[in-house]
Amino acid sequence: MNRKDINLSPYFGNTATASRVPKFTKTIVPMLDRVLVQRIKPQQKTASGIYIPEKAQETLNEGHVIAVGKGLITSEGKVIAPELKEGDKVLLPPYGGSTVKIDNEELLLFRESEILAKVL
Repeated sequence: MNRKDINLSPYFGNTATASRVPKFTKTIVPMLDRVLVQRIKPQQKTASGIYIPEKAQETLNEGHVIAVGKGLITSEGKVIAPELKEGDKVLLPPYGGSTVKIDNEELLLFRESEILAKVL
């Protein structure tokens, strides 16, 4: 059996494309149970219009799901579908995830189990 005989299509997830996420020109396909997240940026100015210095801005541990893989594969070969979907707002751990830079925008790639919660 060579590489061409292996069907990998069940393992690829939804993609974040320029049509759905206008900021990004590249296509990202998270593998297996991975989730691509864009961290929500802190407010840069107050409601009254005063700009907040960068050092005073707090890092938010929330983000929006950009793309999701097909899910985790069990030892029997069954795919466990992810609970998250594109557009979900999630609570992120303060550390972790792999940083992916696309079009000068930093995105984070997490395993679904590393994400702390879904924000409703």
